[in-house]
Amino acid sequence: MAVFEYKALNAKGAPVGGIIDADSPADARNKLRQQGVFPTEVVESEEKIGLQSEVTASRLFRRVRPADVAVFSRQLATLLNAGLPLVPALTALIDQLEKSPMKKVVIKVRDQVNAGVSFAEALASSPRVFPPLYSNMVGAGEAAGALEVVMERLADLMEKNIKMTNRIKSIMIYPALVITLGVAVIVFLMVQVVPSIIEIFADSEAALPTPTTILIGVSGYLRSYWLVWLVALGLLFFAFRLWSRRPSGRYFVDRTKLKVPVLGSVFRKLAIVRFSRTLSTLLSSGTSLIRAFDIVKSIVNNLFVAEAIEEAKEMVKAGKSIAEPFRRSRIFPPIVVHMIAVGESSGALEQMLGKVADSYENEVETTVGALISVLEPLMIVVMGLVVGFIVISILLPIFQMSQLIG
Repeated sequence: MAVFEYKALNAKGAPVGGIIDADSPADARNKLRQQGVFPTEVVESEEKIGLQSEVTASRLFRRVRPADVAVFSRQLATLLNAGLPLVPALTALIDQLEKSPMKKVVIKVRDQVNAGVSFAEALASSPRVFPPLYSNMVGAGEAAGALEVVMERLADLMEKNIKMTNRIKSIMIYPALVITLGVAVIVFLMVQVVPSIIEIFADSEAALPTPTTILIGVSGYLRSYWLVWLVALGLLFFAFRLWSRRPSGRYFVDRTKLKVPVLGSVFRKLAIVRFSRTLSTLLSSGTSLIRAFDIVKSIVNNLFVAEAIEEAKEMVKAGKSIAEPFRRSRIFPPIVVHMIAVGESSGALEQMLGKVADSYENEVETTVGALISVLEPLMIVVMGLVVGFIVISILLPIFQMSQLIG
């Protein structure tokens, strides 16, 4: 497919221009007419190879990120709210994307919409960029004639998820950096510094202190078997990844994650936030409860929680309350189950779920922050003890030798 530069007149007679991909100049003119503009000049762009290589390079070195999709959703919602039809709005966004890896995806979506495919179906053809949650919400918005409202809700949902993820990552950066640097320093001391210092005591016939003997043994072991340990850890990690991708292995891992002391509470709250926020957004957008459960089940990222959601879906199909299976699962705290029951009975389930998501999102940040505030000094103390042991083990024989000489 080639790239064409065009000059045209819009419906008001104002001159417009840009680029469009098509199989031929005639195909390009037809596409432009379908977009409501009347071409006066269409020429093949000399930059078509550059565009293709740009997209290829983007695919190789930068994938479409959730933040890219969030920005696209917000901008599209703004254009639709301004009264711009869908296809011209998509065209306007394509002109702004420039080197973004989203460009080819949006071009593909626009062309499918031009060909008569619904916007939701066009989005669903790129599931890696627009997951089922996204395309289903758009489908519900199209059916209700409120696409701009749904796009705003999708942008809000994605921005909140990105904000929470970035907040947790920013909290974790410092302890991760401390651990990495601490381990690197210790390994360097044990592999490079300690052996060179030990050579000083090699010719001494005096018995070395116990800490020094232990240090020499550990250092020699690390120098002799570091490659074996590295390969063994790599194979173990690879085997664990393969096992955890199986349904039985993943179920065991997901269930264990919720039971880990301290961290299990964080994983549980994160699952509750994902469940509540997504289900609230889906229901607010007009998605049916059964379909919403199917979508939420795939995004909670925990098979154990997904099992409880599946049970709730079956209860709803049978005409029963959705709160009871969540109560029996013991995954959701009593207050969450109570709020779901109140929302269900009052007809305000989506509002209650939104409040649950807001509350537990704050709790996740508070819990992670408190955990890190305790972990940071603990890590420093542990690193200090290890480095102190190494220094003392080196100094003890020096002191011993100086006493013998004196």
